[in-house]
Amino acid sequence: MILDTSFLIDLMKNKQAALTKAQSLEYASFPVRTTTITVFELWQGLEDLQDEQKRTTLEHFLSGIGLLGFDLESAKQAGKIHAELRRKGEIIDAEDSMIAGIAQQHNEAVLTRNVKHFERIRGLKIEKY
Repeated sequence: MILDTSFLIDLMKNKQAALTKAQSLEYASFPVRTTTITVFELWQGLEDLQDEQKRTTLEHFLSGIGLLGFDLESAKQAGKIHAELRRKGEIIDAEDSMIAGIAQQHNEAVLTRNVKHFERIRGLKIEKY
């Protein structure tokens, strides 16, 4: 399962729904990963805040989790997703298309609070928390 940016932000903010989901995933020994796109989004937010403590906490967390990159095949898949949504007038952030492309390329579900955007993507497995 791929942990989306919204989940990791909520986890860092100690939001109960995210904490509960994280505990259930850990209890079930469910393999989780995130993406380089999520790292980009998180780092962008940290740079805006200039918060060294949050940066250190995030670096520690990311050092212990699997990371999926935005490779050639994921990029192609993301491009298809983004173009299809644009044709239908259902634009989402490019970063969400990229995360979805990575997820589909690796046949993974996306754990997110941002269901509104991700549910527009045909064939994407989504898990809410």
